[in-house]
Amino acid sequence: MRKRMFVYAAIGCLLAIGVVAWGGTSRAGYESAPYTVVEKEKNIEIREYPDLVLAATSAKFEARGNDGSFMRLFRYISGDNQSESKIEMTTPVFMEAEGEGSPGQMGFVMPQEVAKAGAPTPKGSGVEIRKREGGRFAVVRFSGVMDAKVAQAEEAKLREWIAQRGLEAESTSERAGYDPPFTPGFLRRNEVLIRLKPSAEAAPAVAASEK
Repeated sequence: MRKRMFVYAAIGCLLAIGVVAWGGTSRAGYESAPYTVVEKEKNIEIREYPDLVLAATSAKFEARGNDGSFMRLFRYISGDNQSESKIEMTTPVFMEAEGEGSPGQMGFVMPQEVAKAGAPTPKGSGVEIRKREGGRFAVVRFSGVMDAKVAQAEEAKLREWIAQRGLEAESTSERAGYDPPFTPGFLRRNEVLIRLKPSAEAAPAVAASEK
């Protein structure tokens, strides 16, 4: 009996190690939007982002891509563009929740080489190429399945942290997901990002980004 329990425990440990390793490698296989860490405290960072080019479309955050937004963007990077170019998937997928008078958006980051050459024009309607302006952001990182309730709770914690440090921030926020939808919740990397106002951009950047 003890021998059998030991075998089961060993198998469980191996499966757990395999799942964690799979989660890391599945994310690491994609180019990630570059940033520089300015300051870090536990799961909160202040980051400096360069300008990014996004393929973006309207989206309802709670739909999690099931409203057609994800597939519109996926078709675009799969060749539904004027040059019929296939574009590599990247991380993260940036999301903006709906606000008063403003629709939500989902955006795929264009790989750096594609952005430099000029992202191809979308063929279909509903997808646009736009610039995400660089700057300094406060970011909180967390795992689990991200829905509106979770994202709002994390944003509230982040805004409290910002206020405690005497920093000024924009009233809007972004959400970012780094993993495929089939990734177990405890392995997912989620983030809420809030842009800091220029008065908060005094400290120099000190550390490179990490995936």
